[in-house]
Amino acid sequence: MKVLHLDTNHELLINQLHALGFENHEDYTSSKSEIEAKIQAYDGIVLRSRFTIDKTFLDAASNLKFIGRVGAGLENIDCDYAESKGVFLVSAPEGNRNAVGEHALGMLLALFNKLNKANAEVRAGKWLREANRGIELDGRTVGLIGYGNMGKAFAKKLRGFDVEVLCYDIKEGVGDLNAKQVSLEEFQERVDVISLHTPQTSLTLNMIDNAFINQISKPFWLINTARGKSVVTEDLVSALQTGKILGAGLDVLEYEKASFETLFSTKLPKAFKYLIEAENVVLTPHVAGWTVESKEKLAQTIVDKIKAKFC
Repeated sequence: MKVLHLDTNHELLINQLHALGFENHEDYTSSKSEIEAKIQAYDGIVLRSRFTIDKTFLDAASNLKFIGRVGAGLENIDCDYAESKGVFLVSAPEGNRNAVGEHALGMLLALFNKLNKANAEVRAGKWLREANRGIELDGRTVGLIGYGNMGKAFAKKLRGFDVEVLCYDIKEGVGDLNAKQVSLEEFQERVDVISLHTPQTSLTLNMIDNAFINQISKPFWLINTARGKSVVTEDLVSALQTGKILGAGLDVLEYEKASFETLFSTKLPKAFKYLIEAENVVLTPHVAGWTVESKEKLAQTIVDKIKAKFC
């Protein structure tokens, strides 16, 4: 089977597929139309999020048997159409769940301890101890929206704290020893912290908006290591300004390109300019699952799933 690799990944992915008898080709620079012109020669493709795999692409890929997406989500792929054509879809949420859990915890502790603000001030020669007095996580209620691989990983990291962890998920029966599954109404009534761990779907687009924010009983902190388009940035900023949201840790942004590699434009929206300047906001460039270890784990997960299906 011939496999076309469209993004660079850990070298073990190509090496191990080669050892299993796959013929590997690499093309990291051609345009989507150029790839479409030759894709009929390939049985499989492996990519991160370089471009959208839509109906036009899938129709051109007449011999395609699998798509390996080296990451957690499949929103850049027309999954229904691909599956209707018998294409096996492979993703690897198991590969970077630990990294995401650690990053979410790091963001939360940074917000509670004002690390972003304090770091900038000390670098500017300011030594303001009282102004940087933090708060403790113990005794809080942490709410997770989405309790799959990523949510479970974060809940596991929270076991060392004296906190109550609640989860809300559209699937029933996903709670475990690390998180109690509750109704949306109980979730909104009790949480002090909300962390998003949902895929990008029609249900999660613009999920965190004014209406949702106002349904939370208490002022709360928001962590988003999931997908940027789940949060309406203007509504987030409004809530930060009123104090309904006490702080935000954002690894993903509404303004990202679909490839996750850059922001939409160099002309930044007004709401994003507020986030950049806010002392109670921590921003990272979609790297929650982007560790040295997860790079290897993601690749290995893809290899293992392809091997289980085709070898």
